[in-house]
Amino acid sequence: MTFLDTNILLYAISPGAPERAKAEKAREILRRDDLSLSVQVLQEFYVQSTRPTRSQPLSHAEATALIKVWLRFHVVELSVPLMQDALRLKQRYQTSYWDAAILAAAAQAGCTELLSEDLNPGQTYDNVRVLNPFT
Repeated sequence: MTFLDTNILLYAISPGAPERAKAEKAREILRRDDLSLSVQVLQEFYVQSTRPTRSQPLSHAEATALIKVWLRFHVVELSVPLMQDALRLKQRYQTSYWDAAILAAAAQAGCTELLSEDLNPGQTYDNVRVLNPFT
């Protein structure tokens, strides 16, 4: 299983020419069946994709329709043990809490890979290795 960071979902809806290659790659990734994400990732997607300052914000209906489609993937729910794991990872690796929560969710899902361009590509955090699919 491979875990997705929010930026994969956001690139998938990117209409602009400057990000066309990343958008195509993100859409290709989302056609896979072996993916996992978390409630946090879906929440971040909703907030970022609908924010009024975005160049082409999605409507509430558009964003929630996409989230409904992505619920076909394994989704890690928020929990106290997940938060505690995130706090441990944050301290151990000196990441932001939000990045640590994504790493903790990936580990909880049994994923060994996290697709993201935000963390250090190639670095392994406990048993989760970060890969930047856009390089």
